Amino acid sequence: MLKISQSDYAALRRHGEQTYPHECCGALLGRFENNDRVVESVVPCGNTRDDSPHNRYHISPAELVRIQREGRAKGLDIVGFYHSHPHSPALPSESDKAEANYPDHLHLIVSLASDPPDTRLYWFDGRNFVEDAFVTVR
Repeated sequence: MLKISQSDYAALRRHGEQTYPHECCGALLGRFENNDRVVESVVPCGNTRDDSPHNRYHISPAELVRIQREGRAKGLDIVGFYHSHPHSPALPSESDKAEANYPDHLHLIVSLASDPPDTRLYWFDGRNFVEDAFVTVR
């Protein structure tokens, strides 16, 4: 399970609205607590895709290394990622499946195709996305 504050959850949804009609993307910095992952910070990233940014995303490796270093300096790890689907449901797309590079990480997908935006959490097991649960906390 993923635990995320209401304000961080609102921030990542706003990020999706700000980058519309392109996909937004970012990292979730936090800590591991028993079987849960607790988000301490949402880190918006730039979508570096120049081919199809409306339905695909990419975070530059340099940006990921920077986020990881800054997180470690605060005692945090990358516990997952998020991205938006501006025109489709909050389900992993074929390109999401083909380009998933972080087994055992969580992926929060925000669909802007519904009002209010639908958000779903998935765990990537190395081959498939499996739906998981998340809660917003104060």
